[in-house]
Amino acid sequence: MINKKVLAIILGGGQGTRLSPLTDRRSKPAVSIAGKYRLVDIPISNCIHCDIKRMFVLTQFNSASLNRHIKNTYRFSSFSNAFVDILAAEQTPDNKTWYQGTADAVRQSMHHLLNHEFEYALILSGDQLYQMDFNEMLDEHIQKGADISVATIPVKPKEATQFGILKTDEKSFISSFTEKPSLDRLPGWESEVSEEMKKENREYLASMGIYIFNKQLLIDILSNPDTIDFGKEIIPQSIEQHNVLAYQYEGYWEDIGNVAAFFDANISLTDDIPKFDLFNTSSTVLTRPRILPPSKISGTALDKSMIAEGCIINAKEIFRSVIGIRSRIGTDTVIKNTYMIGSNSYQDIDELANDQSKGIPSFGVGDRCFINNTIIDKDARIGNDVYINGGSDLQDCDHDSYVVKEGIVVIKRNAIIPDGFRLDAVALNVD
Repeated sequence: MINKKVLAIILGGGQGTRLSPLTDRRSKPAVSIAGKYRLVDIPISNCIHCDIKRMFVLTQFNSASLNRHIKNTYRFSSFSNAFVDILAAEQTPDNKTWYQGTADAVRQSMHHLLNHEFEYALILSGDQLYQMDFNEMLDEHIQKGADISVATIPVKPKEATQFGILKTDEKSFISSFTEKPSLDRLPGWESEVSEEMKKENREYLASMGIYIFNKQLLIDILSNPDTIDFGKEIIPQSIEQHNVLAYQYEGYWEDIGNVAAFFDANISLTDDIPKFDLFNTSSTVLTRPRILPPSKISGTALDKSMIAEGCIINAKEIFRSVIGIRSRIGTDTVIKNTYMIGSNSYQDIDELANDQSKGIPSFGVGDRCFINNTIIDKDARIGNDVYINGGSDLQDCDHDSYVVKEGIVVIKRNAIIPDGFRLDAVALNVD
């Protein structure tokens, strides 16, 4: 039975410039993860497993592919009240501006939300990787009489400088808040955490950007048009006026805010025991079902890698890499520490012959290539004898077909990398 008390609101985020070029033509929630999913599948799957099946996704940048993915994926029974709907920023007679922040996005969408009955609003981010039981958080919210609940995760001192840090009292209610404190300001901001977290030196509670609001309180708070952001304004301002509860979550959680975090989150899925478990049947990540053939692999040494459906692989070696749907990799090619997102479609024989006659590489990676520390975006074409070796010795740069960020090379969507191209510390001037 659908949880009728809760309405989920998934925030699509801003322009996503820190995740560029992956967000140049798609919104952050639409970015591919693990070779076959989209980031938005994570919060939606978490909700569905908790029987929360009424969800709005709020977005305003590059929402076409996200809209298409949700329309093709989340189809509920005609006799059910379940839905996942996109609410893109819209102009109305009362408002002619785009979303100015997280709270402003919910405020501008409120007239749509109030068309549905609910007691609690569950507000989530569309660009985080985690598996969480929202019902446990909701139960604690109700039992302790909270007005607002904030999901928190214990972090180490060095990590605490990157988050909003919450200080709690003996009943787990938040007593104070500080935004990205420096290391010298951290003493005294410790909160009560489990013994396991203490052993790991994780005694500072960071906000995860996941909130539960009582319905009427959310309406009242958002009646003030001057507050535009939950994390920076509404939560800190509410601490003295309302019962704001900190719900501690101790599982895996990753904020996919930039290219480095995105790369690490995907590559870490290849660990023997990954922190984010895609094989847990009780918290399966749901996504669009595709009718694709099994992957075909010939003469390839595979180690610590994940291969999605529909791939044609003749590589020499693939190590610690995630290979996305419909990927093609040529003979004698070595792929290491790489996330290859894959392709939207296959090329038929005529298309392959036409590309060859024009000297254009086909979709995927050609023969005799070496690719390391790289993200290959969708429908990229990498020719033969290409050498790309990302690493900390590469300086950040932005070219027509690729960028380098924090040592990670990102081959752009639909990019064409010609035969013999070389990118490493020795050949930085090669375009």
